[in-house]
Amino acid sequence: MPTSAQNSAIPTLDLNDGQSIPQIGLGTYAMKDDEGVDAIVAGIDNGYRLLDTAVNYENEREVGQAITDASVDRDDLVVTSKIPGRHHGFDEAIASTEESLARLGLDYLDLHIIHWPNPSVGKYVETWRGLIELRERGLVKSIGVSNFTQEMLQELIDETGVTPAVNQIELHPYFPQSELIEFHRSIGVQTEAWSPLYRDQGLFEETPIAEAASAHGVEPSQVVLRWHLEIGSLPIPKSANPERQKLNADIFDFTLTPAEVDAISALERGRMKDRDPLTHEEM
Repeated sequence: MPTSAQNSAIPTLDLNDGQSIPQIGLGTYAMKDDEGVDAIVAGIDNGYRLLDTAVNYENEREVGQAITDASVDRDDLVVTSKIPGRHHGFDEAIASTEESLARLGLDYLDLHIIHWPNPSVGKYVETWRGLIELRERGLVKSIGVSNFTQEMLQELIDETGVTPAVNQIELHPYFPQSELIEFHRSIGVQTEAWSPLYRDQGLFEETPIAEAASAHGVEPSQVVLRWHLEIGSLPIPKSANPERQKLNADIFDFTLTPAEVDAISALERGRMKDRDPLTHEEM
């Protein structure tokens, strides 16, 4: 059951490793330089406690500076970063994580994940072993993956006996991934969603979303983010606008009906771009 996060109105969920994680996070992609630091600080001031960055976002320094500048204790934040494809491998994953910690100016990461499986490289199991080692050393509290398929998740579990805490995937009403979410639930993996709002692009005008927004007296973006909570997804919307940040986080005082959830899920039409984890790779 969700519980209140310290110093924040955003509830938390329990992960399979005993750690907890806020039910909504702040994406930081493209938040760079002083403007990026200010945007992240604003997010923390607006109640976000889960900050999501990555080596390939090239803004770990900005995230670290925002943590220093914010009026919230570091231990009250859940900081996530991601290992890029070029750092796959056991030793490489450990070195990459140490470099991330140095850029962030932190002693540990709360959640560290493999950004893309890059199956043609064939090193994601060894990278996972590296993350397990990092957790044992205390440099990382929770470990997870991103963009992994059911089969890839099962392979990690079969090879190491360690189940990822999260799998961060493309997930939005146009690509609801119901089968993968159900598989996550069956093995105790928390679903996280990148691009949870599909970057709008007409999504908010869809009839089921517009009607639900009208019925509940909220914005369409809030309906979509609430839909994520209803289906068991932890959304990580990105916004540098403080007012939009507040709006995105204000999704805990209303619920959608099962019929509204089903109607929104029925908008399914596919991925934003051709980023099938079996073929799409990022280094």
